[in-house]
Amino acid sequence: MAGSSGLEVAHIFRLYGEAYRQNHRLCRVQLQAMRAIEDCRTAVLGGHVYRCDECGAEQISYNSCGNRHCPKCQGLEKERWLDRRRDELLPVPYFHVVFTLPEELNVLALGNPEVIYDLLFHSASETLLEVAADPKYLGARLGILAILHTWSQTLVLHPHLHCIVPGGGPSLDGQRWVACSESCLLPVRVLAPVFRGKFLAGLKKLYQEGRLTLSGEAESLNDPFAFLNLLDRLYQKSWWVYSKPPFGGPEQVLEYLARYTHRVALSNHRLLRLENGQVTFSYKDYSQGGRVREMTLPAEEFIRRFLLHILPHRFVRIRYYGLFANRHRESELARCRMLLGAESPAAKSEKREDWQSVFVRVTGRDPTLCPECGRGHLHVVQELARQSVRSERPPP
Repeated sequence: MAGSSGLEVAHIFRLYGEAYRQNHRLCRVQLQAMRAIEDCRTAVLGGHVYRCDECGAEQISYNSCGNRHCPKCQGLEKERWLDRRRDELLPVPYFHVVFTLPEELNVLALGNPEVIYDLLFHSASETLLEVAADPKYLGARLGILAILHTWSQTLVLHPHLHCIVPGGGPSLDGQRWVACSESCLLPVRVLAPVFRGKFLAGLKKLYQEGRLTLSGEAESLNDPFAFLNLLDRLYQKSWWVYSKPPFGGPEQVLEYLARYTHRVALSNHRLLRLENGQVTFSYKDYSQGGRVREMTLPAEEFIRRFLLHILPHRFVRIRYYGLFANRHRESELARCRMLLGAESPAAKSEKREDWQSVFVRVTGRDPTLCPECGRGHLHVVQELARQSVRSERPPP
């Protein structure tokens, strides 16, 4: 959806995207994402003509692109995803733990996003599971839902992992529920060095196996001594792991997840102005307590920053570990409910919910109600084919 200014990322791409593509070498997924965002909900993708069965009014609805990086295409999938998660939540407090990579690793993440982000997932999840299993800290098995974000509020590269974790888990023998303290899941002073050690050990292994692409700004790291020097500096640095206060319960967890799971690098509502080739957007300055500020960038730089966060093809950015791992989630959740004395959720239909039903459930409004007469309902009367050739579009 467009923000209050009416400006969209798609508008910026349509005006300046072709010039950017001609002047910069982009990978396939970046090109695909740009084209998808430009074409989303336009005649290029085809659509449908709807007619009211009461007054006969007609309206056209163009198809969405469905690309996961498109600011207009996340709402439906987010709601479907949240509905599936609703019955998986346990009646316990949940904690939010954030693992952040030091900025010195950005140069490696740029050239090796898949392996670096995979290593981030692996290192953070193993850290939580290992420390939680230690009787000195909790002595329990955890469930983890991990969500990758790669951006800061100003769109610079800032890879970090949001982990949503229940406040406890089954004991290691599976016979009782072990709850953490009300204010702390696991001490961050312990999590941070374990995370650092696991990530850097994994990074060293990737280097030794020749699995890192070291070109451009990372070319100097082809020298083993330079790479070892980087590791030494990173070992000596304190890594950022943050544990937020617990949520009040499952509904608060869902509300929080709704803001985090299907977010893209920048949503349209943050766009303020596009003037003389300059893009202005709002951002929260967390160094000033979350104060809302404005940033203005040349369109070329705005596009460059947005494309930093296009993930590799089929890269999974929401993952589950421990009790929540896909292969045994159902049985593990059943055991947790038994230990907690909680009721099992009612069985749900496996049928995929259509978009109209999702819209009604979320907004309370019927999207098929005619906007002209307010009495009749809209029905499809014609399908519009996709356009084989893109036409020039007017500026926003």
